[in-house]
Amino acid sequence: MKYVLYILLGYLLFRFITRFLFPVYKTGRHIKRQFDDMQQRMQENMRQQSSSTPPPPQNTSSSKPEGEYIEFEEVK
Repeated sequence: MKYVLYILLGYLLFRFITRFLFPVYKTGRHIKRQFDDMQQRMQENMRQQSSSTPPPPQNTSSSKPEGEYIEFEEVK
């Protein structure tokens, strides 16, 4: 009777591992692989964008006047 109980317990443990733990492990590994692939594609896109477009020009406020300066005389 003792051996039958061990065999039954072993069978239930085997079913639990094969039907629950393996799929969870495989799904987690699959999601991680997809996340890594997406991150790699985004880095490649960023590299392509940065190499294909020139850097934006730097604007300095001292070199370009924004408007004319009109001097007014003070009236008393």
